[in-house]
Amino acid sequence: MSNKSAPRPQPVASERIPLKARNVAFDWADTPLHWIPGDPASAHTINVLHLLLPAGERWFVHVYKQALPLIRDPRLREDVIGFIGQEAMHSQAHDDVLPHLRALGLDPEPYTAQVDWLFEKLLGDRTLPPGRARVWWLKERVAMIAAIEHYTAFLGDWVLNADALDARGADPVMLDLLRWHGAEEVEHRSVAFDLFQHLDGDYRRRVRTWATAFAALVFLWQRGTRFFVANDPSLPGGRASARDFLRGGRQGVLPTPGGMLRSIPQYLSRTYHPSKYGSTEQAAAYLAHSPAATAADATAPGGS
Repeated sequence: MSNKSAPRPQPVASERIPLKARNVAFDWADTPLHWIPGDPASAHTINVLHLLLPAGERWFVHVYKQALPLIRDPRLREDVIGFIGQEAMHSQAHDDVLPHLRALGLDPEPYTAQVDWLFEKLLGDRTLPPGRARVWWLKERVAMIAAIEHYTAFLGDWVLNADALDARGADPVMLDLLRWHGAEEVEHRSVAFDLFQHLDGDYRRRVRTWATAFAALVFLWQRGTRFFVANDPSLPGGRASARDFLRGGRQGVLPTPGGMLRSIPQYLSRTYHPSKYGSTEQAAAYLAHSPAATAADATAPGGS
C-alpha cells in the first residue's frame, strides 16, 4: 500500500485546547537525591529526565522555529507556537534541577556534555545548500520529534496515573515537576504529529525516524541511569541493573516494559493519531491544582 492510499490519521477534535506556557518555579532545598524513599535505582531512572530533556527540548524549539514559515494552517501554527513556549519552559525547569544535583554531590556534566553533542552536533543544523537537501533534513528532524513526543506523552500519561509514587512517599516537589510536565505533554501530544503530517506525512519516514528515536532513547536512558547510580556518592560501587528496572515497573514507580512495548504498534499503525491516547481532561484537572502551575497562573498577567 502506498503512502498516498493509506487512511489518513484522524484526530479526536474534543481533545484540542489552546496551549499556553506556564512560568513555573520549584524550590529544591528540601528534595533529597533519593526522592523515592528507599529506592535510589528508580529515583535515578527518572532523574535521567533532568539530563536528557533540557538539551532535547531546546533542540525541539530550534527545529520548530525553522518549520514555522512552512506552516500553511493558521490553527496548526498557533498550536506550534504554544508548543514552543511549553517546551522552552520544560527545558528551563529541568535545567534548574542540575545545580541541586551538584550540591548533593552528583555532577551531571560528563553525561550532559554527551547529550548536548548529540542534539547540537549530530542532530543540529548541517551545512546544506538551500532547497531540497535542507528541506529533507528539516522534515527528518520534524518526524523524529513526532516519534519522541509519542514517548513523552506516554510518560506524561503514566506519571499522572502513577499512584504508587504517592503511596511510597515520593518528594512532593519532584512529583509536581514531573506531573506538571507530564500534563503539558498530554495537553500538546498531537502537535508534533500534526506538524509532521502537515509538512510531509510519509509513512516510510515515520517508521524510519521512529526506529532511530526509539533506539536513541533506550540507549541514552540506560546509559544515564548507569551514570547516576555509578556516580551517586551514597552508593559506592553502585551498578544499575535491568532487574531494578523490572522491579520498579512491578511496584508501579516506573513504567512497565510491557506498556512501553505496547506503545510501539500504536505509533506504527497507519491510522495512529496521538489524540486517541491519554486524556486532555485529566491533564487539565492536574494543572488546575498543581502547586507550581497555579502559582504561575496567579502571577501571570491577568492572573488571580
